[in-house]
Amino acid sequence: MVVMILEKVPTSLRGELSRWLIEPRTGMFVGHVSARVRDKLWEKCSNNKSMGGIIQIWTTNTEQHFQMRMIGNTSRWIVEEEGLQLVKVPGENKKAKRLERNGRITIENNRNQK
Repeated sequence: MVVMILEKVPTSLRGELSRWLIEPRTGMFVGHVSARVRDKLWEKCSNNKSMGGIIQIWTTNTEQHFQMRMIGNTSRWIVEEEGLQLVKVPGENKKAKRLERNGRITIENNRNQK
C-alpha cells in the first residue's frame, strides 16, 4: 500500500497521480502499486512539485511496518530517533508545556493558560 500527500502542488500533478492512485481527500492519494511504480511516482512528483511538498508512505518489512520520505516545503518533518521514523510538527514544542503532577506527566496548551 502507498499513501502520498501533496501540499501546494500544481493541479496537473494531482491529475497525473489520480491515474494510479485514488484521491479520497484533496491532495491525499492511496493505492497499491509495485515498488517500481512507487519510485517512478516519487520521481515524477519530485521533479514537478514546484513550490509545494510531497510525503510518501508505504508498507515494508521493518519494525514499524512502513517507511516514509518527504521532499519540499511540507507542514511536518520526518525525524529519525533510534531507528524509528517519527513525524515532527514545527512549533509544537512552543505551544505545549510539560508539567509533572503526582508523578504523572501531562501536556497543557498555552492557549488554556491566562
